[in-house]
Amino acid sequence: MEHDWQPSASIETLRERARLLAVMRAFFAARDVLEVETPVLGHGGSTDPHLDSLSLEATTPGGHERLWLQTSPEFHMKRLLAAGSGAIFQLARSFRDGEVGRRHNIEFTMLEWYRPGLSLAELIEECDTLIRAVLPSDPGPLRQRRYRDLFRETLDLDPFTASLADLRRRAERIGGLAMGDADRDGCLDLLMSVAIEPQLGRDGIDVVVDYPASQAALARKHRDPEDNAEVASRFEIYLHGLELANGYDELTDASEQAARFLTDNRQRESLGKLAVDVDRRLVAALEHSLPAGSGVALGIDRLVQLALGKSSISDVMAFPTPRC
Repeated sequence: MEHDWQPSASIETLRERARLLAVMRAFFAARDVLEVETPVLGHGGSTDPHLDSLSLEATTPGGHERLWLQTSPEFHMKRLLAAGSGAIFQLARSFRDGEVGRRHNIEFTMLEWYRPGLSLAELIEECDTLIRAVLPSDPGPLRQRRYRDLFRETLDLDPFTASLADLRRRAERIGGLAMGDADRDGCLDLLMSVAIEPQLGRDGIDVVVDYPASQAALARKHRDPEDNAEVASRFEIYLHGLELANGYDELTDASEQAARFLTDNRQRESLGKLAVDVDRRLVAALEHSLPAGSGVALGIDRLVQLALGKSSISDVMAFPTPRC
């Protein structure tokens, strides 16, 4: 305890972190992408059933209100896009309750950027270029993998057609946890994190695409040409078993977004979690018109960890949650 006032990262590491952040800012400046700042507090939080937002009580001009610490800057940045900002990026402080460990911290840094008019494939290429600009050596080729194929190859299981009972049995056997009350996505998330993710990003950068439609979050959806199943228009990027980035072909339909918020909160309640206040200003911004395009969120602490060869994100943070 006598030394817990000190930063967990060395001062030299923090200097290297600052240098890498400067590299990222230069990357976007060269592409004429505007850096923005948005609030860490909002009147709405993330309704995602598998994320837990933090909230606080504050005295505002509207009275005594509950405000939510943002799990990412997405909602506010989309309001800027709807107002005509054009391409934007942000290095944002973000918050997710209960996430502490070698790869997680309750408070962390998110790099998020949005590219109106850019396709998902073009955004994947841009992510690849940025990651290579930050890493000290060539990570290997970029490979695109379908979510469904990964489950088939690794577990001999089709995640789209397997019964919930089968998914629960597999998840219990592989994860060693009781999954009797878990939903499909809960089982799939466990199987993905325990059996598949550790193998991704070895000798290359793996991009996973075509997630189940139920995992679309704020992304559009499209049809799997194999059997016309609905899938999410999103991707995740993995390197050395770490998920680095999560990108979407952004949903622009206000009524669909409002419906997803409602569905999310119903699912949260079914899981025994509290409902989260919906960001109605985001819905209003979508009603005004959000330009079509793609966006992505990238975990800065994880990328810096890989770039500097550290074993934990706490090794590249000044004061992680246990020392804050």
